[in-house]
Amino acid sequence: MLRPEPDQRGRLVEIRDGLLARIIEAEREGRLGELEGLEVSLSGAQDKLAQLDAEQARRSTAVDLGIPTFPDIAGRHGSAPLQP
Repeated sequence: MLRPEPDQRGRLVEIRDGLLARIIEAEREGRLGELEGLEVSLSGAQDKLAQLDAEQARRSTAVDLGIPTFPDIAGRHGSAPLQP
């Protein structure tokens, strides 16, 4: 499975929009064989756009791993005094 590059999202939107226009034209002119192929291509373009959106949502969501940060650690004081 090929992963689309995020910077190609605009191009995928153009492709999807072009496919939608061609589907409308094929329906209007009764080209049913072409219509089926265009719908398959449209489904693929929409899937790729959904992959890009899911990847973007995943990357923008922070995950707490439960690892303490430096301020959390540095602010703690030990309970036992140091021995000279």
